Amino acid sequence: MLKSVQITNKGLVVLAGVILSLISLVIAFERWELLLLPLGMLVVWLTLHRLDWAMWFVVAATPLSVTLTNLTGGSGLSLPTEPLLVLITVLVTIKMAFYGEFDKRLIKHPISTAIYVYLVWMLFTVITSQLPIVSIKQWITRVWFIIPYYFFLGHIFLQNPKNCIRFLWIFLIPLIIACCYTIIIHSQYGFTKKTSTWVMFPLFKEHTSYGAVLALFYPAAIYLAFRKATWGLKVMASLILIILTVALVLSYTRAAWLSLVGAGLVYLIYLFRMSKSLVWTLIAMISLITLFNFSLISSKFERNTTDSSDDFNEHIASVTNISTDASNLERINRWKCALRMFEERPLFGHGPGTYMFLYAPYQKPFDKTIISTNLGNRGNAHSEYLGSLAESGIFGLATYLALIISVVFVAINTYQRINQGWLRGLLRLAFLGLITYYLHGFLNNFLDIDKASAPFWGFTAMIASLSINYPSKT
Repeated sequence: MLKSVQITNKGLVVLAGVILSLISLVIAFERWELLLLPLGMLVVWLTLHRLDWAMWFVVAATPLSVTLTNLTGGSGLSLPTEPLLVLITVLVTIKMAFYGEFDKRLIKHPISTAIYVYLVWMLFTVITSQLPIVSIKQWITRVWFIIPYYFFLGHIFLQNPKNCIRFLWIFLIPLIIACCYTIIIHSQYGFTKKTSTWVMFPLFKEHTSYGAVLALFYPAAIYLAFRKATWGLKVMASLILIILTVALVLSYTRAAWLSLVGAGLVYLIYLFRMSKSLVWTLIAMISLITLFNFSLISSKFERNTTDSSDDFNEHIASVTNISTDASNLERINRWKCALRMFEERPLFGHGPGTYMFLYAPYQKPFDKTIISTNLGNRGNAHSEYLGSLAESGIFGLATYLALIISVVFVAINTYQRINQGWLRGLLRLAFLGLITYYLHGFLNNFLDIDKASAPFWGFTAMIASLSINYPSKT
């Protein structure tokens, strides 16, 4: 025992000497960024020895991560999360492939199978891509999001369902810090709509991705505020819900607002316990009414000249303005470009991540707006679905839709089998959170950034783990 203590003390002396030498060099050469090196070494050590703690650190750091643009071919690198995600991906893959430390039920789950098909087809379209370097980077980025946020978090959720609640708190608290930062900066400019597009920078690139993440976690905030807990936790959760609501309103993100309305309508199905036949009947009726009145609806949209503004009523009314609102018209321009790109290469697409670099020649002069650009520096297809269609072809869209359908079916069937209220609430919030993104995906696409990928794949993992804990009797 005495010998081990002496060895430990020697080790501490050596470590102290190294740290003091490093600090001396930093001061001598004024390279202050090197002071982050010991913290980085500590995090790497933590990842190698306590992978679960490292994963929780990544989840907590995600809402506050900062992206260094132009570092990885235009997609940017988020610090400190993405380097750690790469390391976690490597370690988890080794453990899954060679050590069998992960539950095979998750590896063989229907949702996991849909993910494999989705990734395999995306990899195939990397080979046929017009810009292979861009596409392989996009595919690798998608892998290092899915393995930690879906497979490893799913493994953690399977160990203890209460880890699902820990996930909500660990992500929400830093997210609220980001909201408070944004609100404070926004207040200095009078909470105007014009400044709402950038006041969240550098934590978020712009307001649409910010609004999408807030909408994703809004059902979770409601769940935490109204679940049975100590009064202290309920007060904290209620405060989080209030701040999140204010942040959502001040984000001026119409797509996020619409996605929450859609999630609210889905919640009514739960609330009134509508049968599947009734739900499908209502969907069919709404679709038929829309189809038979399409010309009338289109003409009303075209006559709407209300532009987005600081007035919330006008801002909401501008959602259907497809005649003068530059944001809406530019979105339609991007959609048309995606469809033209699909028509040119319908089977394999142009390659993952290539849309923003290739869409410019597909713009027509009569579709361009005052915010159009040929530089490929103002976002992508503004649609998760049309983006997949243009970049990975018809099968790319099919594999993404198959993933969504598998999640929906698993969630519905699992919900009917769970008899514990708090677990039902977890499944419901995860499903409703994903519904906001499935709807948001018609208007934007953000699965190439960590802040949206964490809740998207995390909630998917939550649904998969709950379905494993409550398997079907048939």
